[in-house]
Amino acid sequence: MNERASLEPETDTRRGLWFLRGQRAAFSVPGLILASAFIGFAGLARDAGLSLAQTVFMTGIVWALPAKVVLVGAIMAGSGLPAAAFAVALSSVRLAPMVVALTPEMRTPKTRPWVLYLLSHFVAVTSWVLAMERLPRVPRPMRTVYYAGLGSTLVLMNMGVVAVVFLLAGRLPPTLSAALFFLTPLYFLTSLWSSARERAGQAAMILGLLIGPVFHVLTPGFDLVAAGLLAGLAAFGIHLFSKRGRAG
Repeated sequence: MNERASLEPETDTRRGLWFLRGQRAAFSVPGLILASAFIGFAGLARDAGLSLAQTVFMTGIVWALPAKVVLVGAIMAGSGLPAAAFAVALSSVRLAPMVVALTPEMRTPKTRPWVLYLLSHFVAVTSWVLAMERLPRVPRPMRTVYYAGLGSTLVLMNMGVVAVVFLLAGRLPPTLSAALFFLTPLYFLTSLWSSARERAGQAAMILGLLIGPVFHVLTPGFDLVAAGLLAGLAAFGIHLFSKRGRAG
């Protein structure tokens, strides 16, 4: 009993250190780029007529930036609650593969399911890219703690950014807010490109960029889904063909 009791403070100390390391990882170039995008979102929400409390609450609860933009767009269009909820849910489906890929990297035989459910709330492109890059260097028993520090800090940091910018948004030029807002998709593209483990992933991005404008003209409103499906299927076909060629 005494030996076990002596080990518990040491374990708690290690957890605290890894939590702090996760927090520190949030203050990185990707984290700063994400914060700059939330500057643009704060201005968008203010122009849409949302209150400070609503905007900050949305940042913490919805979290993923594209889903919040969809929700604000639905509010500005006067859509009903069911339609807005469906649009936000549909835009967040893209995060499901990220959760599926990240969960095995954190799970241990002793990990409780509710911990993974809670941490899945923090999954968005920035936190996912940072986690997939750095978790292999974190001891497996400490990965949930590390990601909890990373994810919670990103959320709280951007809630603060949104609150401050919302109060000062009237002083920012609209062009500056829009430019900062569009830093996020640029960062997403470069991050996903560098983190792609297969050439097929990079091929899908190239194909999507090429055919996206075409579908925007042919099927506006369905362009992203159509371009993503076609580019993804084509890249998967290329991957299978190259795999068979290497095997032969």
